[in-house]
Amino acid sequence: MATNITFHPGSVGLTERTDLLKQKGVTIWLTGLSASGKSTIACALEQHLLHLRKFSYRLDGDNIRFGLNKDLGFDEKSRNENIRRIGEVAKLFTDACAITITAFISPYISDRAFVRELHEKSSLRFVEVFVDAPLEVVEERDPKGLYKKARTGEVKEFTGVSAPYEAPPNPEIHLKTNELDVTQSVVAVVEYLASKGFM
Repeated sequence: MATNITFHPGSVGLTERTDLLKQKGVTIWLTGLSASGKSTIACALEQHLLHLRKFSYRLDGDNIRFGLNKDLGFDEKSRNENIRRIGEVAKLFTDACAITITAFISPYISDRAFVRELHEKSSLRFVEVFVDAPLEVVEERDPKGLYKKARTGEVKEFTGVSAPYEAPPNPEIHLKTNELDVTQSVVAVVEYLASKGFM
């Protein structure tokens, strides 16, 4: 880390910003296997919140790799750095009082714990959402054909096949997408946010 830098606190504190914008910031962190439904739910949730006039923004795993994280691969070290960067970006949005929706496989418990701690150290709220579907279900969906490629060895270090996925032991929200449709999943998240005073 560079030593010739100085952190400049904002001119508006979190409490004042929250009062002015009439909204509390929160990061909603969707994690789960590829094809579990993360991006679909994130898109629908963002639409729903925006139609309620809530300041919200979605950060999607694939989209981020076209820009901010285009220099990263899929080995464990790169995956760690991918999540670290996204955690920092999500924190900035949430500090601005956005309802920040992230959709990343984020396969490691330690990485997700790091992002949670990053938020909590700044008194920002973090909600982990486990978008859960059995491996056989996501392989059957396989909209990008990645599981087939992973099974033949064409795609290396693929989460759930040749690389691990560590499921959250205690997520705030657990969405079983082989049982819930997109609308039901969005309702579950919104009801949670309302119950915690974010809505």
